[in-house]
Amino acid sequence: MTGPVLETERLYLRPTAREDFGRWAEMMADSEASRYLGGVQPSAVAWRGFMTTAGAWAMTGVSMFSVIDKASGRWLGRIGPWQPEGWPGSEVGWGLHPDAQGQGYGLEAATAAIDYAFDVLGWSEVIHCIDPDNRPSQVLAERLGSYNQGPTRMPPPFDHIACDRWGQTRAEWCSRRA
Repeated sequence: MTGPVLETERLYLRPTAREDFGRWAEMMADSEASRYLGGVQPSAVAWRGFMTTAGAWAMTGVSMFSVIDKASGRWLGRIGPWQPEGWPGSEVGWGLHPDAQGQGYGLEAATAAIDYAFDVLGWSEVIHCIDPDNRPSQVLAERLGSYNQGPTRMPPPFDHIACDRWGQTRAEWCSRRA
């Protein structure tokens, strides 16, 4: 897969590659890691989500990055820009493998992804669709400078899921970064 590769102090962010699927499937099989990503999924269902991410890169040039640990080469999760049809805005979303949570990877990768969304993709705002009960994602959004903008409605088949729209504008991001 060709596409942009972002580099941070500890991470590479790159388009989804076939070799990422094993860890992706592990993440989606874990009840806590997948709780706010659609719930536990058997491998065959996780494959479809994996291929959706890869397909978005191929069809639109915009999708979540695979987050790769520089030191080990291990896949840590998926973080990045996301614009599905009918979505409530241009999202930078995230999901981390259970063994990658709580180590600052989310903040590091999401910061790079938001920079990319504003600087390269030219977005005027970013949002994060977060379940009202998902406190860890709320904390990450707050650390990124985003704020809760209230309830939003997801498109079918996700329209039954409670969701708050968190986000910020490019101007808010730039003033925070300065």
